Amino acid sequence: MNITFVGASRRLNDIDLPKLGAKIGVGEDEIHAFLDVETRGHGFDELGRPVILFEPHVFYRNLSGATRAQAVRAGLAAKAWGAIPYGKESDQYPRLKAAMLIDETAALKSASWGLGQVLGENFEAAGFLTVQAMVDGMMQDEEIQLEAAINFIIDKKLDDNLRNHDWAGFALGYNGALYRRNAYDRKLAEAFRKWSRIKDTPWPPPAPTSAPPPVLAPPPPNGTSGPIPAQPEAGFFASLLAKIFSRKGA
Repeated sequence: MNITFVGASRRLNDIDLPKLGAKIGVGEDEIHAFLDVETRGHGFDELGRPVILFEPHVFYRNLSGATRAQAVRAGLAAKAWGAIPYGKESDQYPRLKAAMLIDETAALKSASWGLGQVLGENFEAAGFLTVQAMVDGMMQDEEIQLEAAINFIIDKKLDDNLRNHDWAGFALGYNGALYRRNAYDRKLAEAFRKWSRIKDTPWPPPAPTSAPPPVLAPPPPNGTSGPIPAQPEAGFFASLLAKIFSRKGA
């Protein structure tokens, strides 16, 4: 596992939003609204690492026995959500790395990752075989991060909510029963209204302009296939023979 968490760190292209939105039958505005509310508008931090949020209560449920007790003593795990405050953004990777020393897989499952803040526990729903593969993908490209979120939306059958602008239903499925505390449904509706007033990137993209066909010369007359090239050798021998016969006749 690359514990620097720095990969290619590629950013989204303009075409990625409508392309991935088309996968679930929504436009760019719905995807923009989702990104505005669920992320800070970027998938990488200033060091090029995926944006994460470490969840102590998720770490707790992914552990048992001695490792769970060790994590609780270290202040990295708690049974109830909110028992350990999230802290600052700069706290997240130090906590994750400390948790990985106790149990790498459980720690990676206990953070939410990238643009869509997909929880590591949901690696299969996001389209990956392991949580380590998911984290590696998150390090490479914001397009991969967004596609993972789209795959999760499909798996949880939230695409209908997004298509129908059922913001409360979508927020409930994506954020859980406590979504009202952060007014995710109202924020989604407001973000969608904002983006609806902004011109979208065309999808599918317009076809490239074709080059005009080459202009062909008209066919040669008399059914020939083209002009017969001059034969410089034939001209030379004809001139030589003419000189020989002129001398004989003198």
